[in-house]
Amino acid sequence: MCAVPSQWANEPVDPACKSGAITQKPGDKINSSRYDVLAKNIIWDYMNLRQLEILRAVIRHRTTVAAADELALSQPAVSNALKTMEAQAGFALFERVNNRLFPTAEAMALYKESEAIFALHAKLENRVRDLRENRSGHLSIVATPPLAYSVIPPALSGFLRRRPETRVFFDVRRYEGIIEGVLSRVAELGFALGLTHHPGIAHEVVHSGEMVCVLPPQHPLAEQPIISATDLVGLPFIGLERGTRLGEAVRDSFARAGAPFQPTVEVRYCNTACVLAAAGVGAAVVDPFSPRQGGGNGLVVRPFAPKTLAVAYMLWSEAEPLSRLAKAFLGEIRQASRLLD
Repeated sequence: MCAVPSQWANEPVDPACKSGAITQKPGDKINSSRYDVLAKNIIWDYMNLRQLEILRAVIRHRTTVAAADELALSQPAVSNALKTMEAQAGFALFERVNNRLFPTAEAMALYKESEAIFALHAKLENRVRDLRENRSGHLSIVATPPLAYSVIPPALSGFLRRRPETRVFFDVRRYEGIIEGVLSRVAELGFALGLTHHPGIAHEVVHSGEMVCVLPPQHPLAEQPIISATDLVGLPFIGLERGTRLGEAVRDSFARAGAPFQPTVEVRYCNTACVLAAAGVGAAVVDPFSPRQGGGNGLVVRPFAPKTLAVAYMLWSEAEPLSRLAKAFLGEIRQASRLLD
């Protein structure tokens, strides 16, 4: 039974008070951030969060009509809820003056005490929303230099612009460091050129391209549409370090063409080779990503023959499922990689 204090005698009584349900107005949209209200929640010994929400709305608006509009409930439902709360509390919460409701000292005490609860509730709701929309959290990434300085920066820029609360750890390593970082879970995602089978590592191709030849603008081969390995024989040449994946791939290409591999300078990274080529040291055969760094630095970039594949992979551990943030970043990488074609 719903006890009805004297100050509510003139309020319309909703049959819901008897049936136990607090309902929305017909056609109202459900506010998903709020709790559904059932009368079984209102007859507890203490006020619950939804009851406090109704109480606070009435205190703010001073009428049950305005409070009902805010909460997307019917006006009689709000009135009935207040009557039940007063019966449950054992003291009056409002006084009616000229058709407006004025909170008692006890109601204001409850209002002030509940401020911290609703602030925490709002913070929790925002946190859930951020997690649902992948707008906060931590993500660790490792990449080899060609990808770290080409496809990842624009993808990371868009990713963080839409998720300003997200924090990212980003490290640039050699291929072996990428594999170690992913397997040890130091990084959730790894990016590398070329891949051999590694137990426990899942992968996806980011981009499939070919090695290219880079030359300074005044190079004697700069006007040729395609540069072959034999064209580079006898000219200053910047080679990639022996024992590296790309270095061995270039040596194999020269061998297939029957051309001697005789570098003037040997370097570890493709971006170093590009810097030297732009300075006029000589030509170099590098991955298709590195010449894009810094706007190309005035380099002439030409297709290289024989065809030498340069496939970029994104890697992750099979030991644990990817986080929602990692999946979202992979989506950004896929979009950025399409712009490379």
